[in-house]
Amino acid sequence: MKAKDTLLYLDGVSVSFDGFRAINNLSLVLQLGEMRAIIGPNGAGKTTMMDIITGKTRPDSGEVYFNGTVDLTGHDEAAIAMLGIGRKFQKPTVFESHTVEDNLVLALSGPRSALSALFHRQSQDEADRIDEILYTIRLFDRRHWLAANLSHGQKQWLEIGMLLAQDPKLLLVDEPVAGMTDAETAETAKLLRDIARTRSVIVVEHDMHFVRELGVKVTCLHEGSVLAEGSLDHVSNDQRVIEVYLGR
Repeated sequence: MKAKDTLLYLDGVSVSFDGFRAINNLSLVLQLGEMRAIIGPNGAGKTTMMDIITGKTRPDSGEVYFNGTVDLTGHDEAAIAMLGIGRKFQKPTVFESHTVEDNLVLALSGPRSALSALFHRQSQDEADRIDEILYTIRLFDRRHWLAANLSHGQKQWLEIGMLLAQDPKLLLVDEPVAGMTDAETAETAKLLRDIARTRSVIVVEHDMHFVRELGVKVTCLHEGSVLAEGSLDHVSNDQRVIEVYLGR
């Protein structure tokens, strides 16, 4: 398969830190409009892989292509974000003293300063976009709430909404349901499936029940490379995956 037919294409990627090989000949292909779950034990290379995709870490060797033609290894984090790759870290970082809606306005504004963004007269397009995001992230009825008053799960949703405001082609989401209630976890699976109708999503997750709810192809990493790939049933029945990850 060639890079030009894919949204994200990693081939033979390796990176070492102080002699420790964090990513070891990793190859991964993500199609346009695909959602993929990435699982694996701590230290398997999941975070480093995301760092490479977003330009935080440059690989020692291998190819990393986005949208068929863009060599991500030649771009820095800011440029990669502008290309349409958004990343959500595990701990939500929202503006607690602003309303839910203002958080989205700030995210939508891009390079505008915070002050000018909040006093900028919204176009109808921008207002519609914010309404659409509020519906998607299940916070339409809480648009005037201060972000500080949201539950942990709702803050995670708001941060996903702030990423959506930047209209990425690819979302990288790191352990979105850590610390969520069961109800919020189930709703987050639905929310991500909704998002995946219009863009590609990579979800790094430890919660196997949640991964099952996503119902997507799963890649299990171990020692910096792909150990197994396929449906969750296929991967979780793989003897090597059981030994290194699920069996503990």
